[in-house]
Amino acid sequence: MSAAPITAASEALQVEGLTTSIRIAGHWFDAVRDVSFTVRQRETLALVGESGCGKSLTALSIMGLLPGAVGRVSKGRIVVDGVDMTAATEAKREAMRGDRIGMIFQEPMTSLNPVLPIGFQIAEGLMQHRGMSKDAARKRAVQLMELVRIPSAADRLDAYPHQFSGGMRQRVMIAMALACSPRVLIADEPTTALDVTIQAQVLALLADLQKQEGLAVLLITHNLGVVASVADRVMVMYGGDVVESAPMRAFFQAPTHPYSEALLAAMPRVDRASKLAPIPGQVPTLPDMPAGCRYQSRCPLRIAKCAERPPLTPLGGDPEHGVRCWVRAGA
Repeated sequence: MSAAPITAASEALQVEGLTTSIRIAGHWFDAVRDVSFTVRQRETLALVGESGCGKSLTALSIMGLLPGAVGRVSKGRIVVDGVDMTAATEAKREAMRGDRIGMIFQEPMTSLNPVLPIGFQIAEGLMQHRGMSKDAARKRAVQLMELVRIPSAADRLDAYPHQFSGGMRQRVMIAMALACSPRVLIADEPTTALDVTIQAQVLALLADLQKQEGLAVLLITHNLGVVASVADRVMVMYGGDVVESAPMRAFFQAPTHPYSEALLAAMPRVDRASKLAPIPGQVPTLPDMPAGCRYQSRCPLRIAKCAERPPLTPLGGDPEHGVRCWVRAGA
């Protein structure tokens, strides 16, 4: 199932055939293979899967933040707000990051600079990308802190990260990502370190800001409860491959790939009294990754044809629901 042509104005982010390679012991391995998707304005696409499946690596590839010595985009095209990031110069990519595309990184305590005031860290992007004076940027930083509902924003402008709670630090990260009104927001596990009450507040805040700003959101998470509450579409990754892509309701009502079924079976639910079913084994390391279907070593439906890589096939001819499985999509 190929991505739609890059023509629609509503498509803020388009990724076509993205392959990202990682260098291990002098050899390059494809950690993300031929990934294609689009995210439209005011839409949330959730990228899900276990740790090590390539979710964050996909985000870093889009942002152009791969460490050159050990990571590279080998193939593909990434277009943000009409700009081909893969063909752009590094200066152009730097101008786009924090301006037209923002990112909320994992673990705000390690992402924020511990020796710089919160206000400066929010204002820095405004001075860099918008050419604002220091005073104007500080005033805007207060407005952004108020936008993400940080109480007493003006009084806390010169506070340091350690003086904020985990939830407030996450709000600071959101303010930084939204400072220059980007078209695309990548949220990488934005609620991982938060308790459920703060999670709900942060997710509600992101939803409100998405409506106000018209954001296209790529949400990276392993929390399927979060996915069910905020996503419009779901894309499941395993071993760097997209194994299923579907509208949110279709994914939860009729998961088709064996890995999607396994993820849902392992998720706690209040409407199910049966025991959780853990997924046996673990994601193989890149040097040990099978060449065909990368899930085959853990899959109960494995057949001989799984030694070949299956295509992402529209299920029942539905272009919105694709499955990468010889058994479920038809051998």
